[in-house]
Amino acid sequence: MASRMKRRVGAENVAIIEPSERHFYQPIWTLVGAGAKQLSSSGRPTASVIPSGVEWIKARVVELNPDKSCVHTYSGKEISYKYLIIALGIQLDYEKIKGLPEGFAHPKIGSNYSFKTVEKTWKALQDFKEGNAIFTFPNTPIKCAGAPQKIMYLSEAYFRKTGKRSKANIIFNTSLGVIFGVKKYADALQKIIKERNLTVNYKQNLIEVRADKQEAVFENLDKPGETQVVSYEMLHVTPPMSPPDVLKRSPVADAAGWVDLDKETLQHKRYPNVFGIGDCTNLPTSKTAAAVAAQSGILDRTISLIMKNEKPMKKYDGYTSCPLVTGYNRVILAEFDYSSQPLETFPFDQSKERLSMYLMKADLMPFLYWNMMLRGYWGGPAFLRKLFHLGMS
Repeated sequence: MASRMKRRVGAENVAIIEPSERHFYQPIWTLVGAGAKQLSSSGRPTASVIPSGVEWIKARVVELNPDKSCVHTYSGKEISYKYLIIALGIQLDYEKIKGLPEGFAHPKIGSNYSFKTVEKTWKALQDFKEGNAIFTFPNTPIKCAGAPQKIMYLSEAYFRKTGKRSKANIIFNTSLGVIFGVKKYADALQKIIKERNLTVNYKQNLIEVRADKQEAVFENLDKPGETQVVSYEMLHVTPPMSPPDVLKRSPVADAAGWVDLDKETLQHKRYPNVFGIGDCTNLPTSKTAAAVAAQSGILDRTISLIMKNEKPMKKYDGYTSCPLVTGYNRVILAEFDYSSQPLETFPFDQSKERLSMYLMKADLMPFLYWNMMLRGYWGGPAFLRKLFHLGMS
């Protein structure tokens, strides 16, 4: 967004407040956890991705004051703004599971959601001998809702490849009541689950990890208070997530703590000079990098019109995408909108597993991210969709 705003108002009028020294392309961590990519390939120094001429304020925001159009940083500095874009992402709450994060000091447990724990997943996969391989999905909104099961399919493929499949009991314990929110792709995944003999238990929420004993404790969400202790030989944890604490106590948040936006324009519902994008917002779509790409193009147009005192015209349709990795060379490319209806780019059935879609996930998307999206030149595949569908009509 800073790259896009630089083109609108000049670099000297744009600043980024960001505390992190390194910037990560997180979608690749699914493949890092399965040993298909290196962790080092996922990060770059933040300085290298800040648009040239844009001021980088290396600080953490601890308070938002939209009534006075300013923010406060951890060091006590007050920074005022004419327009504010909130892109704070989502917070990982490992500590909401009893026994974590300290349990990650033990072997046999990992999580693809943090750069500190993603390589532990790969280690646990390699060290697997015999028993339960358990994969979890928490009872909160999360980013990339497909990732908790992608690592299960990759692990199953790894066990097959290494001759350990017959010794592995693969279990997906999810808090949800369905495998995927869009029926077309859910049906395709159910077929894979059946073919590969995977066990899926619904409404099961991980509440405790006893890493010293290799035990996981799950609560049955249909019968509150009813728990089950399951021993594991490998455990992949998807942590509960929430809006960042700074948002939860801010006037820009809705009752649940997310940035309260108009779902079509991405403008704040109460503060007209405040905007939001990505995982920190209450947009009722899946929280993915693909959604951010589509949102960035819409938000660019929205802000440019508001700067001219005009009404935002372009509307975000909720486009999001989840490349469901089902093996070391196969992906089902799920793409859908606010109404959970497929919104597909390519002129073929995307619910089928394809090598081409795997190569797109593993190699093309990271390239697009670093070279196009961060530079403000990738607003998602809507134009490709038009191109293909024009060609077919």
